[in-house]
Amino acid sequence: MNVLFITADQWRGDCLSAAGHPCLGTPNLDRLAAEGVRFARHYSQSTPCGPGRACLYTGTYLHTNRSISNGTPLDSRFTNVALEARKAGYEPVLFGYTDTSADPRNFTPGDPALTTYEGVLPGMTAELRFDESYLPWLADLRAKGYEITARDIFRPEGTEGDSAAQGPSAAPARYKAADSSTALLTDAAIEYLSVRGERPWFLHLSYLSPHPPFVAPAPYHRLYDPDDVPAPRRAAGLEEEAAQHPWLAYRLANPKGSDLAWGVPAADGPRLGEHRVRQLRATYYGMISEVDEQIGRLIDHLKAAGAYDQSLIVFTSDHGEQLGDHWLLGKRSYFDQSFHIPLILRDPGNAGPVRRGP
Repeated sequence: MNVLFITADQWRGDCLSAAGHPCLGTPNLDRLAAEGVRFARHYSQSTPCGPGRACLYTGTYLHTNRSISNGTPLDSRFTNVALEARKAGYEPVLFGYTDTSADPRNFTPGDPALTTYEGVLPGMTAELRFDESYLPWLADLRAKGYEITARDIFRPEGTEGDSAAQGPSAAPARYKAADSSTALLTDAAIEYLSVRGERPWFLHLSYLSPHPPFVAPAPYHRLYDPDDVPAPRRAAGLEEEAAQHPWLAYRLANPKGSDLAWGVPAADGPRLGEHRVRQLRATYYGMISEVDEQIGRLIDHLKAAGAYDQSLIVFTSDHGEQLGDHWLLGKRSYFDQSFHIPLILRDPGNAGPVRRGP
């Protein structure tokens, strides 16, 4: 049995057409859900990325593992999915990242592993490792002739019409879809699997999208019209929303997180107009559609190689995204939009029709 473990960063649980989304299309994941099981009410144990993944990889609650923020070490006394896979005879390989902060007791002072929260989960072999330097992606883009740096890798290509009217993420990415980080990770995973032969494998594919900054390559940047996407669910005004809880009032007054798009800091989130929020939503959906298409490519490869029906496939995320709901963007909240995430599992050995389908 092979294991394909896919995560996409910051993917809301309602963002699947199989879940009844009114405009978003995810045909490849829908087919995977129809042949497996979709867990409609699956929730992350924590946000942001590091804590959410610490819970995901160890199978523990936040109050147990105590890795409570990006950069909080994950205690090495906890086992995890990679270490358990090794006990079963697999060598788990990573394409992407796990955002695991190292236990400092296992390193000498000054070790580079202690300078980042973006370490590799113990037990994982990093075949293609991503972090905020984006070096493998940057090198690939440079080799293809792009003049681009890590600082502006998410800067869009010009504008589309009046940028103020179109919204902060309307323009396409500077790179083609075939050269995106999503495509690069998928290409690398397919190349790895193409030479595995009959040996069982355990592959963790960890996509960055649809994590902000929100920018999508053509044609995904225009796949969804901002006027057609669902409006954010929120109170009529910030003050009315903030009145429900003191923590929320503070959060709305002091927003934190990643830049929402190029030149749009997280601090601007609560004050973006509805049309600009709709544009961010449309771009987010376009990024999701790109990931769905790349997952379809990978599944097609497994089928062509005769490995699909010998592979356990798991798809999920580390946490969700507010998308303007409750006047918030990002994932730092107590609302369902931050914690409700997708989970699809296809077990090829579990062929009973009662156990298949959404």
